[in-house]
Amino acid sequence: MRFQVVKIGARHSKRDKVRSKRSAARTREKTMKRSSSMREEEDTTNVQQNLSQRTNKPPPSKRSVDLGLEAMNMNGNHETEKCHVEKMSDADAERVAVLDFGAQYGKVIDRRVRELRVLSEMFPLNTTAKQLKELGGFKAIIISGGPASVYAADAPQIDPEIFTCGLPVFGICYGFQLLNKFAGGRVSREQIREDGATKIAINKHVALFEGLSDCEQVLLTHGDSVGEANVAPNFEIIAKSGQHVAGIADEKRKLYGVQFHPEVDLTINGGKMFENFLYKIAGCQGKYTMKSREQSCIDEILQTVGDKKVLVMVSGGVDSTVCAALLNKALGAERVTAIHIDNGFMRWKESDAVEKSLADVNLPVLRYNFGSTFRTSTEKGLENEKTLDCAVEPELKRRIIGNTFIRVKDIVMKKLNLKQEDYFLAQGTLRPDLIESASLLASGHADTIKTHHNDTELVRELRKAGRVIEPLKDFHKDEVRELGKDLGLPEHLVQRHPFPGPGLAIRILCAENEYRCQDFEETQRHLATICNVKYDARPESRQVVNYVKQLLTEDEKRIIDRDQHEIIATTLLPIKTVGVQGDSRSYSYVAALSTDQRPIPWKSLFIYAQLIPKILHNINRIAYVFGPAVHMPVENVTRTHLVPPTIEKLQIADKAATDVLFGRVRADNFVKLPDLGHKVQQMPVVMIPVDFDRDPNTQRNSYKHSFVLRPFITSDFMTGIAAEPGKHIPEQTILEMDYAIRSRVIGTSRVLLDLTSKPPGTTEWE
Repeated sequence: MRFQVVKIGARHSKRDKVRSKRSAARTREKTMKRSSSMREEEDTTNVQQNLSQRTNKPPPSKRSVDLGLEAMNMNGNHETEKCHVEKMSDADAERVAVLDFGAQYGKVIDRRVRELRVLSEMFPLNTTAKQLKELGGFKAIIISGGPASVYAADAPQIDPEIFTCGLPVFGICYGFQLLNKFAGGRVSREQIREDGATKIAINKHVALFEGLSDCEQVLLTHGDSVGEANVAPNFEIIAKSGQHVAGIADEKRKLYGVQFHPEVDLTINGGKMFENFLYKIAGCQGKYTMKSREQSCIDEILQTVGDKKVLVMVSGGVDSTVCAALLNKALGAERVTAIHIDNGFMRWKESDAVEKSLADVNLPVLRYNFGSTFRTSTEKGLENEKTLDCAVEPELKRRIIGNTFIRVKDIVMKKLNLKQEDYFLAQGTLRPDLIESASLLASGHADTIKTHHNDTELVRELRKAGRVIEPLKDFHKDEVRELGKDLGLPEHLVQRHPFPGPGLAIRILCAENEYRCQDFEETQRHLATICNVKYDARPESRQVVNYVKQLLTEDEKRIIDRDQHEIIATTLLPIKTVGVQGDSRSYSYVAALSTDQRPIPWKSLFIYAQLIPKILHNINRIAYVFGPAVHMPVENVTRTHLVPPTIEKLQIADKAATDVLFGRVRADNFVKLPDLGHKVQQMPVVMIPVDFDRDPNTQRNSYKHSFVLRPFITSDFMTGIAAEPGKHIPEQTILEMDYAIRSRVIGTSRVLLDLTSKPPGTTEWE
């Protein structure tokens, strides 16, 4: 069969439904917490959910977006930001307009600009140049990325006068493609995707790249590209990624565009690029200073809550803990009721630890156990809906859990005789939560990557009614940690590894049937070729081999030739995981790599992890399988639901792995292991319904599961890389985790290590 990359990608291309027009209902909400410690028997109130989710349409091509917003409707963004900026005299005002096209990293752009002491304001994509001029004070315009395709007939457009109004323009990703198109160039869909950290060549003599090196690491995540022959007239190429154009400029008119994302941490010197654009190109002087973020939040809490009170749900994580501490400081403990809901998906004895640690810092909570309530709940509380313990789809699980939290909160309020009209619900919601959930509070045009439990339908209804306060909604994780330190919270709470609200429920991949589309066999053959180019001489593999050779750098070829002495066994798993590619959601296959070679050729494996999604667009995650090479295909899945024995299985595996990560146990040979909690920012342990070693011809069913380690390195929690053994984390630590799980968890098939960066994979698997 002829190899066609586009075909593979396009067949499963996932387009989210275009949202209909909605005027943004400005909502503010109120939050804080109070003391006392008690435990109650679990209530048995059903809360339920059913969600029809589109699946098996993984690799996203870009989608089109509805342009129906009123020109100055900020979808919550504009007004929200005004709460946090100092009033400046017209003489001193210098501002940058950020036009939001639905980028996952749109608010990160906003943050980068403010970090450089320049006031930024976000506007919807259809804001005109005339409107910006009428507002006055703007020194430049930045155009964000987004999930759409500029060549689509119904693609979101921009006022052409943005590029001719005389202000410097910096187009990022989709903004770069718009700039090239409107200036007379072309954009096209390519056979090769780019997703992840990539080295590009730049022209360091242009103003945007002044002070940088000839080669820079950046984050690229796109399927549409600009070729050299398609660059607009009068623009020069200022950056290249292989055969793709990664940057253009018309320096005379101060118009710049880059295909990559300079706003995220994976672009190592992105901050310097923003500094060059703002100071050297736009002429900003950096006079803007933000008020204390803490005081801004307190002002918002006082203004919103007025003389009422707040109820805050505290998970024990850094976000909800900082939120509770902030509320206590703003309102006083007597006006804050803090509750901790154990939903049955916490880590091993975690609720006990949360209760104690918060009491130790004067933030006691009322604790309630609702495990069976969550497991038997549905989305809408109606008959004939799937309960959580029968649900398989991750979005369905997330929405059930989010809605159940709200209903359980009402049960608790009734128990405590708290009147709904006297209380606001407080949440420690962060900016990334809202972006990934496509909340109007973050962006009117972002693609839904995954629904966060604090941004489900019932939460949005409460927001609309003005009953929710989220003082951290403009913060990212590292900023919350800074705020926590300022509030006097101890290091062990502030630096705690993130744990999702739905808990282990979204770290257990539930399944009833294998996920296998028409292209499964074809994809599996191509996967094997990609990872074994130097061993594969079949004529039918020639096209794949050519793609691989085209994409590998000379250094990467040398590493593979030096380190890979045996064939890499490749196994396409009949399961799917969530990813983010080109600002869109993907729901795609997992590629499992294994080998008998020792030492394990980690560098080669990580090269393949970057290479595979570029060619096979319906794969968004790559993992290494510990142990002997896997030679049998995985034909079936282990039937898996959210029931207590399954949850306990993951609790034990999670504890075994995290004890090793934090150096709480000795190695198998009694050597003391190092504490790596400060080097790895997050490490989900995921249970997957896969038994690698059963014979599909003789053994149809299995009770065994495999466990995936996901040590993840990030500072902005919007992008990041997988920790590489021997580079970011000692190999001994990883091998010890494998041993600890296999020796302690009955029914373990294999342990895997996730090798995928974000993008194309998300931090969590669901």
